[in-house]
Amino acid sequence: MDALDFPPFDYRVKKVNGKLYIFDRARGRFVTLTPEEWVRQHLVHFLSGRLGYPERLIAVEQEIDVNGQRCRFDVVCHDRRGAPYLIVECKAPGVPLGVATLEQVFRYNHSVAARHVAITNGRAHLCGEADGDSFRLLPGFPLYRGED
Repeated sequence: MDALDFPPFDYRVKKVNGKLYIFDRARGRFVTLTPEEWVRQHLVHFLSGRLGYPERLIAVEQEIDVNGQRCRFDVVCHDRRGAPYLIVECKAPGVPLGVATLEQVFRYNHSVAARHVAITNGRAHLCGEADGDSFRLLPGFPLYRGED
């Protein structure tokens, strides 16, 4: 898999019928190791290992309703009260981040209502704080503070 702009982490992979799987601690099971999943796993380990996000408060690939349509967010981190704190849309390393990715995460955040919003392809990241209709860029992923 591609080198990413995240620190390395210990992971478990297995091969079944020629297909690679990686163990996802957040979901408690092996999942298909796609380029996007590689980014997602690095992100989750970075958030929990370096920025203080409790693993038990990180949700991965869960279904939500977005204007009557079923969608799946990539990662949502919650505060200690259970309120969404950070939503992140992940793309494969070869997928450039652009307006479409920002629009996607903001559509999802309309339903989730996280305070912080981010997009990443593992090599580039865009993070910010959402406040109503405004968005303030941050220099990186926000540290976990649990409650504000």
